[in-house]
Amino acid sequence: MAPWWARSLRGRVTLIATAVAALVFIPLAIVGIVVARSVIEASVFQSTRDTAERIAAEMRGGALPAGAAIPVVNPSVDLIQVVGPSGQILATSDAARNLPPLSDVRPTQETQGISTTNCLPTECVHLSAVRVTIFADSPVVYAGRRTPDVLDTRVLEMIVFVQIAVLVALASWTTWLVTGRALRPVAIMRAELDAVRAGDLSHRVSQPPGDDELAQLARSVNNTLARLERSAEQQRQFASDASHELRTPIAGLRAQLESAQLYPADTDVESLVSGSLRDTDRLEAIITDLLLLARIGSQVDAAKEHIDLAVLVRQELSTRSDKVPVQVELDEGVVVEGVRVQLGRVLTNLLDNAQRHAESRVLVTVSRADGMAVLAVENDGMEIAVEDRERIFERFTRLDAARSRDAGGTGLGLAIARDVAMAHGGRIAVEDCPGGARLVLRLPLAE
Repeated sequence: MAPWWARSLRGRVTLIATAVAALVFIPLAIVGIVVARSVIEASVFQSTRDTAERIAAEMRGGALPAGAAIPVVNPSVDLIQVVGPSGQILATSDAARNLPPLSDVRPTQETQGISTTNCLPTECVHLSAVRVTIFADSPVVYAGRRTPDVLDTRVLEMIVFVQIAVLVALASWTTWLVTGRALRPVAIMRAELDAVRAGDLSHRVSQPPGDDELAQLARSVNNTLARLERSAEQQRQFASDASHELRTPIAGLRAQLESAQLYPADTDVESLVSGSLRDTDRLEAIITDLLLLARIGSQVDAAKEHIDLAVLVRQELSTRSDKVPVQVELDEGVVVEGVRVQLGRVLTNLLDNAQRHAESRVLVTVSRADGMAVLAVENDGMEIAVEDRERIFERFTRLDAARSRDAGGTGLGLAIARDVAMAHGGRIAVEDCPGGARLVLRLPLAE
């Protein structure tokens, strides 16, 4: 099982931040230590070299005779010796009087001076050696000082790495706090989503202020919940309406069969068969429309093609035999991309609806408007009230007794038309039409 910190986003983010901080701070610390040591050592050698050169200059000028005590000008550089070519100490400072020669390294005639380190029996020193003259038998001045503790021990490294450890820990702690604060709205949304039940989708998650990613996530979650709630409500309403619509023809069919069973001598077989077939046809039509509604927008009918709406209208009208004449006003070349069977069903449903309510005229027009393809079907029957213009697209909706089941519809035609339009990125609506009804389908033009 993964450790606790790897089982949460907060822990993983903190771990990553800690690793990044370590990868940044540790190399910087190493570079800093190397640079600090180099600067300190260069400063030490500079002071010893200056002292050695000063003593050598004084000896060349005769101001400091051999055997005399060497005065200390720089208190930090207190180990000074003048050593002859055979290794004998010719002069010394008080601090170096009882010490052996500070080093056996002698500068060459080419270099004149050299800086080095050496460990004596009691301590280690940093020193510089400078020849008094350029001759081979020239004495050498050694000026040195005890190696500073910062160079002789690991105190600098310990201090730096303790600071690095504190910085990395501080970065981890800060990341943990900041990540926890940033993810707190996510935890709240998760708890609120856990409280949502299938039977009650009215709950919504809290939306953080602002317009950052978390606020956008909350809005998306709430929009999804709203769509699920609407879908669940539509499904419940649809199941209720469908059961009601299917019950009527089934009840009629059962009543006819039971009557025939009880009174066989009084039964008109031809009338019984006709009525049964009529109810069976209605059941089949409702079930077919229900299946089409379930398939709209699915992968079953996803094969789209370019369709000329004028051609589609002519093909549909050539197969129909309507009681009311249909007039057409068709612009050529109005092409959309869609599923031919579904768009043909929309046109059929609109024509069927117009034929049921027309008095003497049905008009079909195809045109372009505002970058959209427009297919309109008008009839000169009853006008549709403004308050009913959205409701007629709901499933199993009939506005009045005139729109009865006997008129031949299943109550799903306009609902199918609306769903097909939405699946094709378009819309269908009722528009103003004095003295009649006008239903308009708008679809995006094919590219």
